[in-house]
Amino acid sequence: MPHHVHDPIARAVIQSAADAIVAVDHRYRVTVWNPAAERMFGWTAEEMVGRVAPIVPDELQAEHNAVQERLLTRRTGEGGQISIATRRFHRDGRLIDVRIDTSLLKDPDGGPLGWVGVYHPVEEDDVVQHHMAERARLVRRLNDIVADLNAELDLATVLDRITDALIELTGADAGGFVRIDGDRLRLVSMSGLPEHLRGTTADLRSSLVGELLRSGKTVKLATGERRLGDLVWSELPGLHTIALGLSYLQNRPYGALYALFSGQKVGHTELELLELLAGHAGVAVGNAVAYAEVVRQRAHERAVIDSSADGIAVLDRDLVVRQWNPAAHTLTGIPAGEALGRPLPFAMPALGEMLTIPWSEGVWLNVLAAEIEETGGLVVDFRDVSEAKALEEAKDLFLATTSHELRTPITVVQGFSSTLVNRWDELADTDRRAAVATIAERAQSLGRLVEHLLLGARAGADELTVTNETFDLARVIEGVVAGFRSLSSLHRVELEIDPDLPQARGDAMATDIVLGQLLENAFKYSPDGGTVRVSAYPEGGSLVITVVDEGIGIAPGDHERVFERFVQGEAGDRRRFGGIGLGLYIVKRLTEAQGGTIKAGPAPHGAPGTCMTLTLTRPA
Repeated sequence: MPHHVHDPIARAVIQSAADAIVAVDHRYRVTVWNPAAERMFGWTAEEMVGRVAPIVPDELQAEHNAVQERLLTRRTGEGGQISIATRRFHRDGRLIDVRIDTSLLKDPDGGPLGWVGVYHPVEEDDVVQHHMAERARLVRRLNDIVADLNAELDLATVLDRITDALIELTGADAGGFVRIDGDRLRLVSMSGLPEHLRGTTADLRSSLVGELLRSGKTVKLATGERRLGDLVWSELPGLHTIALGLSYLQNRPYGALYALFSGQKVGHTELELLELLAGHAGVAVGNAVAYAEVVRQRAHERAVIDSSADGIAVLDRDLVVRQWNPAAHTLTGIPAGEALGRPLPFAMPALGEMLTIPWSEGVWLNVLAAEIEETGGLVVDFRDVSEAKALEEAKDLFLATTSHELRTPITVVQGFSSTLVNRWDELADTDRRAAVATIAERAQSLGRLVEHLLLGARAGADELTVTNETFDLARVIEGVVAGFRSLSSLHRVELEIDPDLPQARGDAMATDIVLGQLLENAFKYSPDGGTVRVSAYPEGGSLVITVVDEGIGIAPGDHERVFERFVQGEAGDRRRFGGIGLGLYIVKRLTEAQGGTIKAGPAPHGAPGTCMTLTLTRPA
């Protein structure tokens, strides 16, 4: 017995009552626990007073909450007691069937103090059987609805089905679901209300949802004109009661279900079903939100994979291709339709190791594989390294060729120098002069080779500097041709310059180097001699210079390759002409630095030999 029950008669009545009497305060802590309650539930008053009684099964907590909430909102004249047939726990863990008459406890001013329940043991009479049967039916229907909700993954559809289920289970005249969006509420789903209300917002703090959040409960009843104006519900004609229950997502309030009644009265059963449905709604919404996030994440991953310049294949645990991005198609020539559902079309490296494999003629792939721990599958990344592979091979050839090119003149210089040092007095003057001339010639060859190496290195590092300005192209061409006419008795150089050739825009020194290299190549690849024709003429807004020889020509398919670094053309006759494969590479870089172009082609009119065409710009 609580210490504040002062009336001895009232105390005696409670103590001697045949039925269990339990009173709780507004925080649900026991204030009265009479001897009949001790006999019915097995706990003593000393054990229960001041604590929350552990007698309500979890599955019936919503029913218990609904009864208490309904009593708090009853108006004068509606009666101060609710009777239900239900079950409660005994101390030994078994469930006992009881009928509970619950009333609201009030202070002298009418304020709520708590609740008092009178518990009657019941037999399986017709009333109890009917109540249990009806409850079982509603629970089965709720379970069916929940299963249906959890099977649906579209968020908008889930919310609409929740609202429809609310109407079906509670018999409400209209309903809706509001989402908590910061400090606002938004109506996202509804039934029985005008369509124009969808998307309507309201202030959270001043709403019934705000009151419910501050109360710490999960279900609430509201009556009275002022409170019925909450959000937009006042548009329902005859509205007399609003019931709402909170839905949580990841333990945070996500929204609330509103049940609107303009006809039937609201009972504790409707409140219980509302609370249960609101709880399950949070789970269903969580599933839909999680699914939407997975879809969004997969779309993001797909976009990343599809936009990658690398080929990417995703394999399952059986090493069957499940994803094949556009770059994979481009690199291998195999479309996704042919790759999917099959093993990887090339060798796969060990996890974490890079493997370089030949794919097709001239095409090499670097392949890397990584495991997807969550699924046991693999991601295989591969890229085209043909250019790097070709450059690597060209560098090897370059080193071998350069060593050869350096060895010959150095050997000659060393030999003649040693001869001069050791046999100077024995040699005739003509022999000494011949030896010195040979040394000078070989030193000049070494100088040209080193100059090419330096220019090639600067060109490869994009460090070639030119000064583009207006210059006299005809004068530069004449100077280069004059220097070459005396170099070979086997070759004849013919020059034809348009008399009206305008000045060019570019770098005179760079152009001199370019033309010198073109003429040197024309001589080198015309070992039997012949005519080298140099022409210059205006064409549109450009100036064109051609150098045509009668030599061995360039193999078909190599007209572009000859301008690449370290490339000397195909093996065969051309290998006997030596060189390090940098001359035409330097020509191309110097020409492009001036804003011009260079291209190689066969000699005109089907004649043997090569035609090099240099195009420069004219001043603006």
